[in-house]
Amino acid sequence: KRSMRQMHIGGDKLFVDYAGQTVPVIDASSGEITQAQIFVAALGASNFTYACATPTQKAADWVGAIIDTLEFIGGVPRLLVPDQPRALIARPDRYEPTSHRLLDELCAHYGLAVLPARPAKPRDKPKVEVAVQVVERWILARLRNERFFSLAALNRAIAALVLDLNQRPFKKLPGCRASAFAELDRPALRALPAMRMAIAHFKRARVNIDYHVELDGHYYSVPHALVGQKVELRITATTLEVLHGNKRVTAHALNSRRGAHTTTREHMPASHRAHLQWTPAKLIAWAERVGAATAAVVRWQMEHRAHPEQGYRSCLGLMRLGRQYGNDRLEAACARAQSIRSPSYKSVASILSSGLDQRPLTVPITAQASLPLHENVRGPGYYH
Repeated sequence: KRSMRQMHIGGDKLFVDYAGQTVPVIDASSGEITQAQIFVAALGASNFTYACATPTQKAADWVGAIIDTLEFIGGVPRLLVPDQPRALIARPDRYEPTSHRLLDELCAHYGLAVLPARPAKPRDKPKVEVAVQVVERWILARLRNERFFSLAALNRAIAALVLDLNQRPFKKLPGCRASAFAELDRPALRALPAMRMAIAHFKRARVNIDYHVELDGHYYSVPHALVGQKVELRITATTLEVLHGNKRVTAHALNSRRGAHTTTREHMPASHRAHLQWTPAKLIAWAERVGAATAAVVRWQMEHRAHPEQGYRSCLGLMRLGRQYGNDRLEAACARAQSIRSPSYKSVASILSSGLDQRPLTVPITAQASLPLHENVRGPGYYH
């Protein structure tokens, strides 16, 4: 069985992987111990090495560590060579693996191509396999007797030893990793983009009947046509994007207020937007155009409710009565409702349906022929 020697061009390939060894990190408040994962990267031509600790090996940790590597080397190579972990590769395959969405975003943002090593073929990425061994021997072994109470403290210790590692002379070659990097890789790297990529995580959701999706107890609107549809949420530190069919349909600023709603008017059906357009001032202005009695009934609805919006439906009902019977009859019905001290929608509707609005407002009351004699019944002379 033969091994093919790989030839590496400056600035061409960046190999990445995680070490098998971990480092314990102690929570100072609870005493709980977690195992920090050690990320390792190496450039092909110079063997220039980078290492850092991450809390897990999830997609966000992989991508964040790769971004830190690019910023450490100060440029972008042409090709990224990882393994095929499920955190990065959605569908592993020997010939055409499918990348995770976050890895695709990384490649698009930094102009990288990605060529995952074949499954169970460590010889596809020998540079980082050797770099992992070097990091374990020259960095992790030197830290084995130290205790770390935060991931940041561990990364500070690793960073100092990474600088020392890259300055260590080669045994069989002239110079060191740092000098080889300056000569071979650094001139061939492309410039970093102006902005660091915001790391996102994704979550599937279904649009509720009120055309909102829920995230951490807060509700964000989406176009109402997507009610009942499955969407994907792209979440960064500051924003929420809603994707449907791999297309962004809306974006919102993140809101931590639980039980509240963030709603965009354009996402609402036309009838819902029309309802929101009504305000007490607009409803009173419409009533004044109909007549003084109608305006008085509308004002009563606004003033005698715990919240003005509670009177909106009654006022909208009055508008419907105006369209059905005409504004003149509505005004007469409102006047009669006021006279009987019942300025409600039901009273006005009853007056119109029975035709009482078409009768004279003042009806003479027939006096009783004779009043019963009783000491509590007093005549007008009693009050002079």
